[in-house]
Amino acid sequence: MDSAAVERFEAGRSRLASLAYRLLGSAADAEDAVQDTFLRWQAADRAHIEVPEAWLTKVCTHLCLDRLRSAQARHERTAGAWLPEPLLQGDPMLDPADTVEQRESVSLAVLTLMERLSPTERAAYVLREAFAYGHAEIAQILDITESASQQHLHRARARLAAERRRGQGLADPAVARRVVEEFLAAAVSGRTEHLVALLTEDATAVSDGAGLARRLLRHTTRERIATFVRAGFRPTPAKRRLAGGSPALHVATVNGCPAVIAVVGQRVVGTVVFEVDDRHVTALYGIAAADRLTRLNAAWQHHDSGTPALHTW
Repeated sequence: MDSAAVERFEAGRSRLASLAYRLLGSAADAEDAVQDTFLRWQAADRAHIEVPEAWLTKVCTHLCLDRLRSAQARHERTAGAWLPEPLLQGDPMLDPADTVEQRESVSLAVLTLMERLSPTERAAYVLREAFAYGHAEIAQILDITESASQQHLHRARARLAAERRRGQGLADPAVARRVVEEFLAAAVSGRTEHLVALLTEDATAVSDGAGLARRLLRHTTRERIATFVRAGFRPTPAKRRLAGGSPALHVATVNGCPAVIAVVGQRVVGTVVFEVDDRHVTALYGIAAADRLTRLNAAWQHHDSGTPALHTW
């Protein structure tokens, strides 16, 4: 393959990775899909490809749909132990992020809710909301009619809207950070009643149990969430052994939302991502399984982390 063909692919690699991440919810799987797209591009008769960007988008989308439809993926995602992979602010996979719709499409809440969509509905939603493709283009990418594209998008929007208000969790960053800092202070101090006051009536919490649980841990009342959070932030010798030391807790931004990142040395050992709405926490996502933190961990090595919100735990 000549250098011009490689350069043409590399020019679109970041966009393909962003598309694949939104479709798969996993940076590792997204990178694999992009690499498989490159192999298809390498083997293709490129002289007969009139619009390379459209061809690459279609190939990458279908490779992602194949992954979503695979028996292994269906088992993993329906077994109750799957959460999206968190990404640190500035990760190119989170682009584009110019509109509310684009920023929402990479929030952990929407990535999780999209699991309830069919693969085709998910693709139609991502192509339209995150990348602003028209229905004629979506129809060509997905090998469906324009009418079917409209129907898939309508169903996807309706299903997501039934679970989520537009703009939910996208509070002013400065306000959201202050709420998270206050929440963290309450969590480590043991003031459970203050944690309850910072949660909305319909708040939810989900955790992967550091990858040790067979299913996700879910809590849906303020009192249970507060108790769960207090227990999670209570330092114990067993937790320090599991983490490899005593973590420092940093407040950062993950998938467009405020987050607490636990770091031992320079190694990220866990993160809690918050959704904040009108000065209250509406949802928490706790992720500590090592295989879900690989990319965030790599990004953290080059991140100006500043002073921890809490130096010792």
